[in-house]
Amino acid sequence: MTTKRSTSKLFEQGVKIRREVLGPEYVDRSRDQANGFMMAFQNITTEMCWGYAWARPGLPRKTRSMLNLAMLTALNRWAEIKLHVKGALNNGLSVEEIKEGLLHATVYCGIPAGLDAFKAANQVLEEEGAFKKSGRKPKASGKPTTKKKSKK
Repeated sequence: MTTKRSTSKLFEQGVKIRREVLGPEYVDRSRDQANGFMMAFQNITTEMCWGYAWARPGLPRKTRSMLNLAMLTALNRWAEIKLHVKGALNNGLSVEEIKEGLLHATVYCGIPAGLDAFKAANQVLEEEGAFKKSGRKPKASGKPTTKKKSKK
């Protein structure tokens, strides 16, 4: 089996974008740990996902990140959701934007898929200190907030 790495223009562009979004440590580790069998997957992912789709000019990276989170929620791919929440933060999405995107996806994808996505995202947001950075700590009252009518 060959462990040949691609050197195409799409690949080179893809490596650059992938490292910017997911972080160089993750990308380098994924590629360094790939054997000949997995290197084929690394190459197609880097070329097509990152070098082709992510490099296109039609959408900003924030929008692409939000789309990824929604699609990964639909597919119930919590491990990838964790990875792409980090990418979404790197692309400038706020905690609030991530939450709203996941809520929107939950309505269309179903509560079980949304629950898994929220759990995965929450873990990453806590690990990354994103709640502290946003200045908003999630409230855990367990009850929906409603305004009480005052009696006059």
